[in-house]
Amino acid sequence: MKIVIFDMDGTLLDSQKDITISVNYVREHNYSLAPLSEKFIVDAINMEVRNLPKLFYGRELYEAKARNMFEAHYETQCIQNPYLYEGIAPILKALLNKDVKLSVATNAPTKFAHRMLGHLGVSEMFDVIIGADSVSAPKPDPMMLRHILSHYNFDAKTDQAWMVGDNSKDMLSAQSAGIGSMFATWGFSPDGEYDILVHEPKEILDIVL
Repeated sequence: MKIVIFDMDGTLLDSQKDITISVNYVREHNYSLAPLSEKFIVDAINMEVRNLPKLFYGRELYEAKARNMFEAHYETQCIQNPYLYEGIAPILKALLNKDVKLSVATNAPTKFAHRMLGHLGVSEMFDVIIGADSVSAPKPDPMMLRHILSHYNFDAKTDQAWMVGDNSKDMLSAQSAGIGSMFATWGFSPDGEYDILVHEPKEILDIVL
């Protein structure tokens, strides 16, 4: 059995515009702060160690009102502008046609992952879609990946599995879970530690098949 676990934001799809709009909505309406740039917000999200409330809202901890405001706004916003990266849909179909098992492990909340992937017409291709709210520790902790591998009764002696992602948290989670990793250069992060570097989605096919 072969398993490919994908990160979502910056790997399967581009969600930068909508995340930025929702963060800036909270900045304006809850804190009367000027908007942040898309690049600043995406770079902050992809840092290995960071305090997002501090970076986004100037607070040491998330305030319930800000969190609730963001989630309520993003519920609608998250399907306004996302798009699958070029080449993603064909490789997902090709992998499925070869009986490769596909799942998603994202640090986004599970409900947003289902909503966005459903909106883009690919959610049914994945056996498991799991977000950070479904486990006690997000990536780089391997908990999400172990949950997915357990779903497939993964046996390292007979099966193969890879994590495909666009930042170091994805690569570290794969390493801790004892599976291979592919670093996608088309995503949100320009570089990071990795087992294999992939510059376009079709390269995943050659590696897995």
